[in-house]
Amino acid sequence: MNRITKNLYSILAICLLMAMMSCKKWLDIQPEDKFTEKQIFSSVEGISDAINSVYIDMGKTKLYGANLTSTTLEILAQRYNVSGVHSLTKYQSYDYENKDVKAELDVIWTKSYINVVNLNKFIANLDVYSGVLDGKTDSLFRGEAYGLRAFLQFDLLRMYGPNYNTADSTKTSIPYYTKAGTEIGDLLPANVVIQKIIADLQTAEAMLGNDPVRRSGITNVSEQGFLNLRNYRMNYFAIKGLQARVNMYRGDRVTASAAAKVVINNASKFPWITPEKILTDKLDPDRVFSTEILFGLQSLDLYDNYRAYFAPDVEDRNVLAPLDARLKTVFENNENDYRYNPNWILTGIAGKSYKTFFKYADISNKKLIYRFTVPLLRLSEMYLIAAEADQNVSYLNTVRNKRGLLDLPGTAVLLTELQKEYQKEFFGEGQLWFYYKRRNITSVPNPLVASGNLTVNLSRYVFPLPLSELNPR
Repeated sequence: MNRITKNLYSILAICLLMAMMSCKKWLDIQPEDKFTEKQIFSSVEGISDAINSVYIDMGKTKLYGANLTSTTLEILAQRYNVSGVHSLTKYQSYDYENKDVKAELDVIWTKSYINVVNLNKFIANLDVYSGVLDGKTDSLFRGEAYGLRAFLQFDLLRMYGPNYNTADSTKTSIPYYTKAGTEIGDLLPANVVIQKIIADLQTAEAMLGNDPVRRSGITNVSEQGFLNLRNYRMNYFAIKGLQARVNMYRGDRVTASAAAKVVINNASKFPWITPEKILTDKLDPDRVFSTEILFGLQSLDLYDNYRAYFAPDVEDRNVLAPLDARLKTVFENNENDYRYNPNWILTGIAGKSYKTFFKYADISNKKLIYRFTVPLLRLSEMYLIAAEADQNVSYLNTVRNKRGLLDLPGTAVLLTELQKEYQKEFFGEGQLWFYYKRRNITSVPNPLVASGNLTVNLSRYVFPLPLSELNPR
């Protein structure tokens, strides 16, 4: 994952530059030079680098390096106090017609689909240049590509598609691309997109049947980098986790529960964080709980974004942080919660009287794998899905216990407590906004005051399609 040739960087940069500079639609990307393409797909290393370029681009600021994890989606979920003169207040008020907001949402759409195009090219080229990979490696790479294609387009559906329920699941949503080429796809009903996502995940699951993560967990040792640290790639258990997430989104609780339990039954392969690693290790705390990650990325932009948005010396008009009283409400003033004090620190720097977010702050040991890590899918989500799908509080209590908290009392209301855990568990990961949308939640905590809620119109959960996509079509 960490290795990529300068040639591949150049190819990716040229491809992205052409897409962004073109005055045509985003799909009007000229094919790569055939000679260069042949060179890339003539070796295992070149093929590995080709799919690595997608992982790397997904980890950049405009996608999962910030927008779809710690910044844009979290502001929309009302996580931070960005009122008044704050530079990002237009996001908090869901002003999708604001030119800056509109431009950012357009970039998310464009860059996501560019990666889908590149994945489709990658899959097609495995056929064109067949014989380079042995059967097991070919299946592994294909499985990753199908899984990534589903992952990206599912998130696009969750952002730009309708609120998914019985009444609205047939509404027009997004195109779903499965072939290399530049033909513009039709805007499909949301339920049709879901079926295509499920089909891709079924294909990926079959192809990743021999994924080494199933035998030896995430810490494989191999000279071939793509066989190591499989939770930084789209692996077998990430596919099962994504199946659980997708089916929960579409309201199929039985299938979602079954997929989640495949991961839960293999939880030993994704060890829960220990108090020593998050509380005791002051120089190199594992604030992202890296061992629990089913799928994550390494973002080389991570610390630039931390310094720009979260560091305690960032001026008030730019910093992303909650009101201190609101933060205490979220964590129910529980100092024992592993997700609270290690990630939120009152430094007094720049006169700040409130805590700032340290989850993505740099660590001392520059060689640790969880440096630059952005979690996208984690073990705890499987327990929360199983709790909701089965209406079984014991799964929820497992997550609480692993975060230093006690079991809930017998009088606890499951859905109320689930929402609280989503608010605590996924800070800076973008999943709360998706949870609110899935549950059609219209009353969310007001980030501008210590307590109380604000009303969110359900239409605010649907991003407008970019004008470049609609006109002409």
